Amino acid sequence: MQVGAAQIREHLQRGLKSLYTVHGDEPLLVQEVGDAIRQAAREQGYTERTVHTAAGAHFDWSAVLASGGSLSLFADKQLIEVRVPSGKPGKDGSQILQQLAQAAQGNDSTLTLVLLPRLDSATLKGAWFGALDSFGVTIKVDPVERQALPQWIAQRLQQQGQRVAAGEEGQRTLQFFADRVEGNLLAAHQEIQKLGLLFPAGELSFEQVESAVFNVARYTPFKLAEAVLGGQVARVQRMLDGLQAEGEAAVLVHWALSEDIRTLHRIRMSMDAGRPLPMALRENRVWGLKEKLMERALPLLTASTLARWLDDAHTVDGIVKGLKAPSWPADPWQALQQLAMKVARELTPLRR
Repeated sequence: MQVGAAQIREHLQRGLKSLYTVHGDEPLLVQEVGDAIRQAAREQGYTERTVHTAAGAHFDWSAVLASGGSLSLFADKQLIEVRVPSGKPGKDGSQILQQLAQAAQGNDSTLTLVLLPRLDSATLKGAWFGALDSFGVTIKVDPVERQALPQWIAQRLQQQGQRVAAGEEGQRTLQFFADRVEGNLLAAHQEIQKLGLLFPAGELSFEQVESAVFNVARYTPFKLAEAVLGGQVARVQRMLDGLQAEGEAAVLVHWALSEDIRTLHRIRMSMDAGRPLPMALRENRVWGLKEKLMERALPLLTASTLARWLDDAHTVDGIVKGLKAPSWPADPWQALQQLAMKVARELTPLRR
């Protein structure tokens, strides 16, 4: 049974199940879903909690199974929390998770909560995840993408009785807020809470938000690569400036950009050889937002264009490592900017 993260509290009000599986890569939202389940469990008398973190090849999965059959003298209901940071429980873990899922049926004394990262399509089709999904409730936590962030911020402000001005002024305030917390939902959450402490309920002006929200952006080379694929020229420039200011290694930024160019080239070659685009994407392990971006761009990119981008990426690789190249800046960050902006500008018309 699958339940959306936004509907978890409404679901819990209708009654608590004995098995929950939460999977996703956004720490704040995963934490909030987990907290909602833990709170509901406490209210239902699950006073004892055991946490198992399945990390490393030598993790003892039998201890997880054993804890499900043991209660202390001071509790008649328990919550067992199983965290699998890698999303790969291995052979032993797979068997134990299937046993836990089956044992959850009709079990009123033990509630099992399994926490996982974002899972690929192959893992979602695996026997152990299928058992968790069949015998319990599964909650997929999707990230809040950049275009949806202003609305997410507005909803969170509304929950604490605050709002921005109506119309264009309010939208400008939300866009400013979103720009300042680029890629960092936890930082956005903290800044929203700060606004709740600094100002009373009601309307917030742009000046109030600007004075309270610091530059807490978390720029990453991988978010930059997504912006390049999306043809978001202004955002690419802002992120490059941020990465350089934060002291990010130029070689890592180059790797993220060139890896996407190589992936695009491989998929284009597969398509030219007769492979359907969805199959080529799966074979190259492309999913999520990047899958949508490449799916949009690839039909309009020729092999010659991608070959030219590959040559440029190779040239910038040398510059980042201290070499010089004709018609290219000697400074690594200027060369990275030239490469990123060239690709982003060629993809910008695709957004229209």
